[in-house]
Amino acid sequence: MNTIAATTDTATRERLLSTSVLVIGTGGAGLRASIELAERGVQVLTVGKRRKHDAHTTLAAGGINAALGTIDPEDSWQQHAADTLRESYFLGDPAIIEVVARNAARGIEDLERWGMPFAREADGRISQRFFGAHKYRRTCYAGDYTGLEIQRTLLRRARELDVPIVDTIYITRLLAADGRIFGAYGFDIVDGTPVLIHADAVILAAGGHNRIWRNTSSRRDENTGDSFRLAALAGGRIRDAELVQFHPSGILEPADAAGTLVSEAARGEGGILRNALGERYMERYDPERMELSTRDRVALASYTEIVEGRGTTNGGVFLDVSHLPRETIFEKLPRVYRTLIDLQMLDITEQPIEIAPTAHYSMGGVWVDAERHSTGVDGFYAIGEASSGLHGANRLGGNSLIELLVYGRITGADAAEYVSGLTQVTRSTDAVGEARAEMRRLLSSTGTETPRLLQREVRNLMTEHAGVVRSEAGLREGLEKLGAIEDRAGDLGVHPDIAGFDDLAHAFDLYGSLLAARATLECAVERRETRGCHNRSDFPEQNDELRGSFVWTPEGGVTFERVAEAPDSFRDLARDAIDTSVEGKLVE
Repeated sequence: MNTIAATTDTATRERLLSTSVLVIGTGGAGLRASIELAERGVQVLTVGKRRKHDAHTTLAAGGINAALGTIDPEDSWQQHAADTLRESYFLGDPAIIEVVARNAARGIEDLERWGMPFAREADGRISQRFFGAHKYRRTCYAGDYTGLEIQRTLLRRARELDVPIVDTIYITRLLAADGRIFGAYGFDIVDGTPVLIHADAVILAAGGHNRIWRNTSSRRDENTGDSFRLAALAGGRIRDAELVQFHPSGILEPADAAGTLVSEAARGEGGILRNALGERYMERYDPERMELSTRDRVALASYTEIVEGRGTTNGGVFLDVSHLPRETIFEKLPRVYRTLIDLQMLDITEQPIEIAPTAHYSMGGVWVDAERHSTGVDGFYAIGEASSGLHGANRLGGNSLIELLVYGRITGADAAEYVSGLTQVTRSTDAVGEARAEMRRLLSSTGTETPRLLQREVRNLMTEHAGVVRSEAGLREGLEKLGAIEDRAGDLGVHPDIAGFDDLAHAFDLYGSLLAARATLECAVERRETRGCHNRSDFPEQNDELRGSFVWTPEGGVTFERVAEAPDSFRDLARDAIDTSVEGKLVE
């Protein structure tokens, strides 16, 4: 059984926790790493800033990839790797891609062993279905609740192993000395108690940065870029920050839910996209596949209709399923129907849905190596959407969930070996003092700027200047606006009250968003090409000289790293044409 040493300094009300490995993030990646550590008998503490049953993993619907060959025995890990590399626009790290594809089947086996309720064939084997851009059927699923069932399965296994999970701790700083991690600092979001955590290793699984756009599929207090800030201030580097996947269909109203996804199943079941003039505009962009075109093409098409003046007064387009039989909507689109009733009192069986492209997934994140997902700082790892290297300029549908399983296991195993081999630990009172002073400065501030309002300004500028289509002039204007917001952030007013310490959390969310926005804008300026999710109106062609990653640090700015060549085992497969028809396939 895990035991966590804890003390409280009554003079300062600072709580001290001590563990061998600290995992930050209670979603699928963090839970899988925690399970691996616990199974190896290593002391682990898992913390998060939102309830573990409601982690972002629960929102993933489509499925999880592995070349099991249930339906298509011709499938192989090499073909899975090839499809991933192709969809990345050849920006994915081939070594990371190979690790995920080779180990995907084992990830599914782990879930199956722990009771994951996969859909199954009549003979009992796990069912597999097509996802867009896959050559073979390799996506395992549990209805359209795959992510939710994975989260439930991992939580159940974590409980069996007595993994300590505290889902009310916001980590504000990682603590490092002499290039080695030694813990983290944060606070309890319920009562505000500062928390100092001593740990010999830290695994960061705190998500991405797509909440820094106005329309986003992330909820208010997730994916705000805090993982970027934690890593960068601890000596890590940020890779591919500019590569963000935009989903074609996020709702526009109400404002606090803008960007909430309308499932691509709505288009898959026959939904039609129209502009404000009533035109079915996908005829202009992909006349063969129409609404069933790929995610990046549909998002770009909708964006073009809006900016060229054919959108709605709210800056959107219409997705219409009202021509479908009511029974079909209730059977195939129940979540969409319920969501629109709840949020807008809109009956989609009678009225179209107003939508616009929405920031959906961070393909970039913390730089990690392929073998262990180590960050280059001893004892510090990053996994899941917080990390980078797998997806390149476009994420293959179904890969995000398997990445959690594969690297959660591998990184957990390496962290266990790392802490077991330590003979001494160096801690820095200066690092702790800096983290402590930052929090105290905020708590005693009497500034006039409100964190939530500045967050909205960041989201507005990123939407305007770093959305679906970018240009150098627009990006540089965005950087100027960002600089002004950064200056104003020096005069924050934080006012915790009897209801809790959300205001303090919003301040640190803002800090993360500011750093993530700067990394994104500065990298986007340097990527002077159009590739996958990154569309440059001033550089509309793909440039092979830029086939690599832009890497960012606060002190050094942007550098470029050429991507390695893929091995013979799947490089040529990635260049082969595959069937891109949509019949019988999930929309990407």
